[in-house]
Amino acid sequence: MEDNSSCSSAGTALSEASFLQRTLERLSSTQCLKVSTEAPVAVIALQRYLSDQPEGQPDSYDVTVTDGVWRAKCSVHPALNHLVHSNTLRTGTDVSITQCSFVYSERRLGHGYICIEKLRCGGEMSALLPRIQDVASLPMMVKQGMERSVELQSDVPLQVSRKHYLSLWNNEDPEGDIWTSGSPSSHTVLDVSNITLLSSLESCFRNTWKPLPLLVKIIHKSRLRYYGKFGLKIDYPFQAYFEVADQSGTMSLVLWNELCPEFYQKLSVGTVLYIQNYSLKQSYSNRSHPQMDHHQMKTFHSVEICLNARNPTSVVTVVSAKSVLPQWGLPEVSYLFTTRLQLDELSNNSACDVICLVTFVGRVERVKSKGKKGPEKFWTYRWIHAVDGSSDRPFILEVFSSSQPEVFSRICPMTYLVCTQMRVCRVEGSLPYLTSSCETETFITGYHKGQPYVSDPRVKTFIQWTKTLEDNVVLQKTSVGGHYCYPRPPQTFTQSMADASAQVPLVTAADLKKEMETLQYREHKKVAIQGQITAVRYMKHPKSTESRGTEEREVPDVAPDVCEPNTQDHPSTAEQTTAPISTAEKISVRGIKRRIQTRKVKQFSLNLRSMAAKRNRRSSEIEEEEEEKKSDSGSEDAPNVADSQRNQDSDVISWESSSWPKQKQEVSEYLCEGGLHQDSVSRRFTIDEKDVLLQRSNLQPTHWTPEQSADTSPPVVCPGFYQVTILGINKQMAIDAAFLPVVSSDDPRAVALPQDPHGNTMLSCLSSGFLCPLSQSTLPQPEEVLGSAGELEDMHLVCILDLCHLGGDRVEVLISKVYRVTEVSKCTAL
Repeated sequence: MEDNSSCSSAGTALSEASFLQRTLERLSSTQCLKVSTEAPVAVIALQRYLSDQPEGQPDSYDVTVTDGVWRAKCSVHPALNHLVHSNTLRTGTDVSITQCSFVYSERRLGHGYICIEKLRCGGEMSALLPRIQDVASLPMMVKQGMERSVELQSDVPLQVSRKHYLSLWNNEDPEGDIWTSGSPSSHTVLDVSNITLLSSLESCFRNTWKPLPLLVKIIHKSRLRYYGKFGLKIDYPFQAYFEVADQSGTMSLVLWNELCPEFYQKLSVGTVLYIQNYSLKQSYSNRSHPQMDHHQMKTFHSVEICLNARNPTSVVTVVSAKSVLPQWGLPEVSYLFTTRLQLDELSNNSACDVICLVTFVGRVERVKSKGKKGPEKFWTYRWIHAVDGSSDRPFILEVFSSSQPEVFSRICPMTYLVCTQMRVCRVEGSLPYLTSSCETETFITGYHKGQPYVSDPRVKTFIQWTKTLEDNVVLQKTSVGGHYCYPRPPQTFTQSMADASAQVPLVTAADLKKEMETLQYREHKKVAIQGQITAVRYMKHPKSTESRGTEEREVPDVAPDVCEPNTQDHPSTAEQTTAPISTAEKISVRGIKRRIQTRKVKQFSLNLRSMAAKRNRRSSEIEEEEEEKKSDSGSEDAPNVADSQRNQDSDVISWESSSWPKQKQEVSEYLCEGGLHQDSVSRRFTIDEKDVLLQRSNLQPTHWTPEQSADTSPPVVCPGFYQVTILGINKQMAIDAAFLPVVSSDDPRAVALPQDPHGNTMLSCLSSGFLCPLSQSTLPQPEEVLGSAGELEDMHLVCILDLCHLGGDRVEVLISKVYRVTEVSKCTAL
């Protein structure tokens, strides 16, 4: 009796200590299945999947929260989706659930879940999570009688009509436990006496035949394609293309639906497959193909091999490398490695592979795909600079996510990067750059082992070059994050009437407001607007986000277009309720007081003791693989450098046109909260701060990890910037934008920047993007630059603006170039 009494008391104490448990008990006892509550919790997972609702939001979200006692997997009401789109509701932060309901599944017995309908979002970092020793060990809260519900206990959506999650920020990356990898290859003895060659498949197509087994090697692999949409009755709508080869030639192979989660991550370039029970179909013509001329094999384009889970059920055997016999006659994988010096000779859209040492990694951004079919989709990408010793100029790489999230998120300076099947892009007036194709794969230090390219002579040459480097010298030229956009706008702005999508769109004032309203987290857009510059202020420091951490505001469930709470005002402990407002309305504050917070930063000493050893480990990973030795990556000790920064209020240096004071009173819309932020400026890279720097430049993760609570990166060192006020051509709207000129050749943006001499007037700086000359130690002072701003008075300009949503209510608005009307041309359709 005493044991039962103590257990009952313990259960009561646990319930009293748990906000989530008390909330679930109230939901179980109420008649309306909806309660108003006050449940302070931390967000530990945020997962996306295709909505099963015919109207409204295309995506649904599940959120896993904890109160320190229990974990609970809940559904997010569609009216709160905008909080995810703006990264206001995110992992690693605290929220307070103020209204929720319990939803019973009408399609399955014994299944139901909590739906969060109203909540208040907290600050930058969770106060609760650092106090929890092991979040994963906390029990998952389930309503009594629903303990057998698979959806509540496993990594699948709460809506029973969906079987899998999608990546939070794109559709190309595998997401969730259903994606298997690393299973051992087969050592089974194969009967290869009765196989067929690829060359015979074209003649067999359209004939009644029993397919004979295939024995092929993968020579190219594409990223995943997700084609799900509402109404499509396919549980796993994925597709992936592979190019496979045997002694007779090459052919496309397509992995469909359920087989993608099972096999996609197991299949790599160089993998040998023994395939049975496949089907053939006519090739899909409207798709990209890798460039394969260098393989010097015949390519069969008319048909493609299809692998399905049914009709017929394909049997795929992954053959271990040790079991592959030379007499099978399978071709070797070959590459098109190109040096930076050779890149200048390649034609536009030609393909190449590169191996290089990374010196700059930009932040991950998103751009909407141009396809108009199905739900809205985003591509994720980042800009990279890397060197290979063949030229003084780096590779400029536009790397899109290639269904390798573990690699894409870990690209950092000082790593050896391999990118395959990159495409050459040539733009008039700019140096060539490389962009990803559908068949691009990326590999970094730690992922080279086992790749066929390790034996390529050009790879060996690169490794030998890296051994001549001094790591401390290279490290001083590295940087991470910040605004970066390439190529720069052309010398003449052209508005084409024949192809409106071929250039930066010239938008109206109303369109600009809409573009800013509809921006989602880390989405980047480039637009042009006509007007005149009416004011310029020199600012020493970008906006700080430190004050965002203490304010909470309720997000009422009133409509799907309610925007996120403004968490950048002065902290307040009182609960506030926001009316439905748009992002543009929130940033349309005419009188704004800027505070610059003083922060003291410690100066760390430079420690280079292990850099040489680290470089040797990077190169030996590739060399030892060639010699079939084990690779030992070891530790990564390295310097920790933090630039000291002194933030002090100073007299504002400014200029404004004579007509601006009167015009400012007459404009109907003044968008003055866009501009430069801490995340707009790149930071010097250090090994000691690598994880924190990558956190800041990567997208918000789906799952919280303890490392997220260790964000202690120092403030950026900003050389100063100009806040420019642009008045629309019809004088109805004004917008503040930041101009951050390039002032040093060490700035990543200085690479490939046309450095034609100019007079350092305000107009010439805005037009060129830099102060002249960059090689000079003493550059003109802001007073000198602004002293020439009078020439802007009443000048009709076209301004190119880069917009990027940085999360919450932070919108980055930067001027990348201005054109005088004489530099604008108009092309009409022939």
